[in-house]
Amino acid sequence: MSSTETTLAVPAASGIRKSMLLRCLSHPGTIIGGSIVLFFVLVAILAPVIAPYGPNTSNWLAVRQAPSALHWFGTDDLGRDILSRVIFGARASLLVGIVSVVIAIAIGVPLGLVAGYFGGWIDVVISRCTDALLACPFLVLAIAFAAFLGASLENAMIAIGISAMPIFVRLSRGQVLSVKNEDYIAAARLLGVSNTKIIAVYVVPNVMAPIVVQATITMATAVLAEASLAFLGLGQRPPDPSWGTMLDVARQFLTQASWMAVWPGLAIIALVMGFNLLGDGLNDALDPREN
Repeated sequence: MSSTETTLAVPAASGIRKSMLLRCLSHPGTIIGGSIVLFFVLVAILAPVIAPYGPNTSNWLAVRQAPSALHWFGTDDLGRDILSRVIFGARASLLVGIVSVVIAIAIGVPLGLVAGYFGGWIDVVISRCTDALLACPFLVLAIAFAAFLGASLENAMIAIGISAMPIFVRLSRGQVLSVKNEDYIAAARLLGVSNTKIIAVYVVPNVMAPIVVQATITMATAVLAEASLAFLGLGQRPPDPSWGTMLDVARQFLTQASWMAVWPGLAIIALVMGFNLLGDGLNDALDPREN
């Protein structure tokens, strides 16, 4: 490639990236979903500043108190401020949502790239193991791994990450199969470029868009899975706040103190909806068929 062609290629790529960014920012789903997720991220980061009380501070004179000026969301069975616990509980949900997806991508994407690019017996082994994991429902698999590893927030992240990993193996493998026979890949091979460099430089950038979209959607699934594991006693351990553990406690007092279940439940719904809207918006913005 001549220096002129190189010079012209860079602005073109820059223009494509700028166009994709503009499409993302102009899509209503991306804006709404991103705003919701950003709100919860800020809440989690600023929790010590904005929470009116400590998450584990008990007031035995205000047990199961209805929402009031002192306690906007009411109090729980131990007199703890529910608003403060919901705020601090956002940390557990976001941490699991992000870390578990990072684990799934870190394991799943390289396996999918190798399986799709090299094919042969490597593809057969990886694909059959992936199919076996995908045959189990995601939540059942996460519960099984969490029960095996033990109840803790860290183990819940690992369990959810491993359970979500097959999704990224299959997605990245399919994307590689669709691009590995393109002309620019064949040209790179003819020029003697190593397979490792072809995968890193030419394949990965062309398969990342759907992986980013899937990662965003999987974060919503991970938040729900964390709440489910915590509800079953396999996630965040008391007294540390988690929306799932708050719901587990609240189910015992639904008739006497329904507000104990309302606020953590609404928080889960809002965060999951934010991730789903963000993922849907990114999918529409990054899908070339939609443009």
